[in-house]
Amino acid sequence: MLVAIRQNRVKGTGVINRYTRPAMGAIWELENKFNIWKEIEVLACEAQAELGKSGITKEEAAWIRAHADFTVERIDEIEKVTNHDVIAFTTNMAEYIDADVPEGQEPPSRWVHYGMTSSDLGDTALSYQITQAIDIILEDIKQLGETCKRRAFEFQETLCVGRTHGIHAEPMTFGMKFGSWAWALKRAQTRMEQAREVAATGAISGAVGTYSSIDPFVEQYVCEKLGLTPDPLSTQVLARDRHAQVMCGLATVAATLESIALQVRLLQQSDVIEAEEPFTKGQKGSSAMPHKRNPITAERVCGLARVVKANAQVALDNVALWFERDISHSGTERVALADSFTALDYMFGKMQWMLDGLQTYPAKMEHNLWRTKGLIFSSKVLLALVDTGISREDAYVIVQRNAMKVWEDIQNAVDGPTYRENLEADPEANLSAEVLDEIFDPWDFLTRKDVVFDRLKELEF
Repeated sequence: MLVAIRQNRVKGTGVINRYTRPAMGAIWELENKFNIWKEIEVLACEAQAELGKSGITKEEAAWIRAHADFTVERIDEIEKVTNHDVIAFTTNMAEYIDADVPEGQEPPSRWVHYGMTSSDLGDTALSYQITQAIDIILEDIKQLGETCKRRAFEFQETLCVGRTHGIHAEPMTFGMKFGSWAWALKRAQTRMEQAREVAATGAISGAVGTYSSIDPFVEQYVCEKLGLTPDPLSTQVLARDRHAQVMCGLATVAATLESIALQVRLLQQSDVIEAEEPFTKGQKGSSAMPHKRNPITAERVCGLARVVKANAQVALDNVALWFERDISHSGTERVALADSFTALDYMFGKMQWMLDGLQTYPAKMEHNLWRTKGLIFSSKVLLALVDTGISREDAYVIVQRNAMKVWEDIQNAVDGPTYRENLEADPEANLSAEVLDEIFDPWDFLTRKDVVFDRLKELEF
C-alpha cells in the first residue's frame, strides 16, 4: 500500500497527482528546489568575488556558474550516507564544479557555501519558492474574480429569493451572489499580496545571524538578484510568523472558495435547484441511482478546504522554536506548504470551471421566490402599517399572526390563503389595495440595487 501511495505522489512533495496542476506541482518538485539552491550558492560566490575579501576571484566565480550542476538521484544517494540534505547537495555540486579542473589546481568548489549555514540556503530558497507559488495563486484569484464580476452583470436583473438561516428572507437578484463572490476574491487578492510581501525575505547571516563569517553584502547581493528583501534581524532561521501569515492567508482564501462552493451545493439541492455545477456529456451521477446529478466538484472543493485550513494550524505551531533555531518546523513545512499551495491551486481550477459554466434556472428562482406565499414581503407590510400611525409593536403583532397562519399551512402542505389574502381579511391590517400592490411587488425591494452594481463596475483585479 505504501508503495502505491508513493507512486501517486508528485516527486519531492506530499501531494497526490490527482490534485496537482503542472505549474504549481513543478514549484514543489525537488528539481526546482535544488535549482534555486544552486542559484543562491552561485550568487553568493559571485558576491564574495565582487566584495574581494574572501579570496575567491571573479574567474573562479565564473567557473562555478558555468560548471555547477546536480542530479536529484545523486543527492539522494549521498544523503543516505550524510543524513544531511544540504551537505549532500553541496557535495554533488562540487563533483560537477571540480570535474574538469586541471590536476594540481585548487578546487573552485571550496568557495561554495562559504560562511553560510544550511538555514541561510534553505530558508532563502523556501522564500523564493513561496513567492513563485503565491504568484500562481494571485493569477488564479484574478481569473476567478473576473469571471464572478462578469457573471454578476449577466444576472443583474434575475430575481431570486435571499435566504438567511436557510429561510426565505427578501428578494434579491442572482447577480448579487456573483458580485459578493467577486468582492470576496478581491479581498483574497489583497490578502495574498500582503502575504507575498512578508514572505519575500531572505537571510544569509551565518550561525545565529551575527554575520560572523560572512559579510552582509553577500546577503544584500543574493536577495536583490532573487527579488527578496534581507531580513533586518534573523537568528539562524527566518522567523516562522512569516510562514504562518502565508498559511493563514491560504487558509482564508480556501475558506472563501469553500463558502462559494457550499452555496452551489445548496442551490443544487433537489428542493431548490436554482443552479447546478456543469454536468458534461457522458458524465455519470450515482452508480446506483442513474437519475442523480451530484455536486461532486463543489463537494471536493469543500473537502480540500479542510486540508488547507488544518495546515494553517501547523504553521502557527511552527512559530515557536527553541532559542535561535531548531528544526521542528522543517519536516512539517515540507508537507504542509506544498500540500496547501497545490490543493488551493487545484481548488481554483475547479471553481473556475464550475462558476464559468454554472447552469442557472431563472424560472425556478422566481418560482421559489413565491413558494412561501408572500411571506417574504412581511418587512414592507410592517413599515406600511407603521406609516398608518400605529406603534411598531402593534404592527409587528398584526404582521406576525397573519404570517404564522401561512407558515402553518406550508408546514402541513395545505393549500391555504396567501399572506396577502390573510392581510386583506384582517380588519386591523388597514392597508389599501394600491399599497398592497406596491408591497407585494418584489422589484420594490430592489429600487437601489444599482448602488451595489455601480460599485462593482469599479472593481478591478
